Amino acid sequence: MKQGSVPVTIAAKVYGKDPAWVRAGIVSGWLPIGRATRAGKVVTSLEEMDSKLGRINYYISPQKLYEDTGYEWNGEKGNVLD
Repeated sequence: MKQGSVPVTIAAKVYGKDPAWVRAGIVSGWLPIGRATRAGKVVTSLEEMDSKLGRINYYISPQKLYEDTGYEWNGEKGNVLD
């Protein structure tokens, strides 16, 4: 399994959902596959997702995604459930 973050778009395809669903789930805590940060501070509320406040970085753990879905991330951009 590849190290590093799984892209939000890949996780969204794995779940069959929109990327915004994945982002909201990580921020709210009901999708415990990673974390969201802005300027080194963890973002934990939907109100903080306002783009006027600055860019949010999302880290999605390949291990946690695998444990939740069985999908193994190997780093390929085009390998998602094709």
